Amino acid sequence: MSEDDIREIRINPIIPTESVLIATARSSRPRKKEPPFVFDRRLHVADCHFCRGNEEMTPPEILRLPAAGDWQIRVVKNLYPVFGDEHSLEELSFGVQQVIDGYGRHEVIIDHSRHGISIHEMSISHLTMLFALYRDRMAQLYEADNNHRYVLVFKNFGPAAGGSIPHTHSQIIAMPIIPYNVEAEVANSRIYFQKKQRCVFCSLIDEATSYEATLYERNSGKIRRKIDIGQYVVERSEHFIAIKPFASRFEWEVHILPLVHQHDYTAIGNETCRDLGQILKRVMARLEQVLGGVQYNYFLHSAPHDTRAEDLQESFHWHLEICPRTSIPNGFELGSGLAVNTLSPEKAARQLREAEIADLD
Repeated sequence: MSEDDIREIRINPIIPTESVLIATARSSRPRKKEPPFVFDRRLHVADCHFCRGNEEMTPPEILRLPAAGDWQIRVVKNLYPVFGDEHSLEELSFGVQQVIDGYGRHEVIIDHSRHGISIHEMSISHLTMLFALYRDRMAQLYEADNNHRYVLVFKNFGPAAGGSIPHTHSQIIAMPIIPYNVEAEVANSRIYFQKKQRCVFCSLIDEATSYEATLYERNSGKIRRKIDIGQYVVERSEHFIAIKPFASRFEWEVHILPLVHQHDYTAIGNETCRDLGQILKRVMARLEQVLGGVQYNYFLHSAPHDTRAEDLQESFHWHLEICPRTSIPNGFELGSGLAVNTLSPEKAARQLREAEIADLD
């Protein structure tokens, strides 16, 4: 089967109820070509609330790095939080309806003092500091309040990804619930572990680095599909692997996972933070080279700090999901819950691997 003529439903091995329709022929349908989004590459913008020198324009500062001198990263309260840090009501239920207090914390991490810098342009030392900050702030929010059942770190870059402010920044939200998609990952990882006595994410890594197969048509004997070792691997470092999911929801989606099993992001060391920053920098450089001006979301899925889930340490595997935004969900996707991807994940992975990027320090 040609990569340009695939029409098949692929099942997400982590969440089997989540399916993706790979329909590559639809990429040829006529569409109005949108002009490429132009990012603001300026180093400093006088009226930007997040630029250095405008600190009084932001909500109260929680911390800055370094603590003295010119800051490189700041953490401030979100001016328009999705969760508030004051309890407003008790849990309510009436009939089949239920209400949970929207209590939590919503913070903005100003990733860099430079207004228009991209991830792939940041230094490894800076990214190390950023990922260590994510780790430390997550741990602090969990420790601050037992009502914080889950802490999510995410980044929206560009209007197509929901980024409303052009200055590079990410966000961290502590919430009173475990989000559905994380709960689904946790539950299905547990089921897989109970059956196989093995983490499903570790199995995916092993397959990506060691599995090879050729599938034939039963009647004709023609090759139906060939799966080569490493065809879904985009990057690999000492501690991490970047994989293009077999059932990719987004055309250029990439997941970064620790090579050695780890369930809790808040337990990683500084050297791991450095290696994570390095592999993310390389993946983002590849996406930039292939797409040019990529708009994206990334988010960290770590095990919930839930004392009732004693087996999470063995069954769950934290990971970073990068989701470039190159299309808008249509009515079929919203109505059916079935994501449609018009680019073969195999082809996308190959293009990313073959992208020429400079040595990045």
